[in-house]
Amino acid sequence: MKLSELVGHIGGELEGRGDLEISGVAGLKEAGPGEISFLANPKYAAQVAKTGASAVIVPADWDRPVKCALIRSDNSDQAFAAAAELFYEPVPKPAAGIHPSAFVAESAKLGEGVFIGPNVVIEEGVTVGSNTTIQANCVIGYKSVIGNDCLLYPLVSLREFSEIGNRVIIHNGTVIGSDGFGYAVQVDGSRTKIPQIGKVVIEDDVEIGANVAIDRARFGKTRVGKGTKIDNLVQIAHNVVIGEHSVMCGQAGVSGSTTIGSRVIMAGQAGLAGHLEIGDGAIVGAQAGVMKDVRAKDFVLGSPAMSHLMTKKLIANMITLPKLKEKVKRLEERLNK
Repeated sequence: MKLSELVGHIGGELEGRGDLEISGVAGLKEAGPGEISFLANPKYAAQVAKTGASAVIVPADWDRPVKCALIRSDNSDQAFAAAAELFYEPVPKPAAGIHPSAFVAESAKLGEGVFIGPNVVIEEGVTVGSNTTIQANCVIGYKSVIGNDCLLYPLVSLREFSEIGNRVIIHNGTVIGSDGFGYAVQVDGSRTKIPQIGKVVIEDDVEIGANVAIDRARFGKTRVGKGTKIDNLVQIAHNVVIGEHSVMCGQAGVSGSTTIGSRVIMAGQAGLAGHLEIGDGAIVGAQAGVMKDVRAKDFVLGSPAMSHLMTKKLIANMITLPKLKEKVKRLEERLNK
């Protein structure tokens, strides 16, 4: 594909040879002739001058000299994503049908264009919407509902009564609707299981990564809002409610009955205690331990989590403690003399 043709697909302002042949995409360090790369994070700006790529997508205000063609874009990250799609070879969607090794209960209802893969189990009372693909070894529990145009990768388990919206993607090994972690403590200190009689509701356009666990509610619903994206290895406990278009990064964990607003970002390994309120647009930094409510649009870091500005000051002060300790020691020696 000619570079000028590629720019026609993704938009932006081309500087350089439009007749260059582009055959793929790569990172700035790995890219070679015939490949296009991009810069979204200023941290890597110096790599643009060193890259072997034939062309680089850069922010519109880029002002450094380069040896390759440039595409100026108002959103270089999004433009590169569009370029990547041009060279991506998707796995062919399987033709509609039920694999001979699958078990589908007689009472299950399947829409048009549904594919049921090898060794899939569809239990009694399940409803699967049109054009949904359920790949090998998935288990769809009693009276669960799956919407239209969904994609379940191998080894996904939907427990009983789970509800999945339209255009939902669930990656390998994820479990939706497992028992909430609820036990009653007896006089002798032993614990007895509290029945978890609620369900999980996943709204439209949600994507859930691999090996995620979302517990069904003790009563009522655990809910994941429209458009929310969940990374691998995330734990969401019973009765958690997540708003629309939020992002939860790898190994984040949410304790029971916490409410997370819309457009919230939880960075990797962040943890939320139970019964909290996280406001719309809040950011919870990596490895933050949140033990109290977070207001809308706040940015918190650290454990216990607090304002990111305060946490950064505390970290800076901690780094200077060894020098301060030596200074105090010298002062004590002088006083003693």
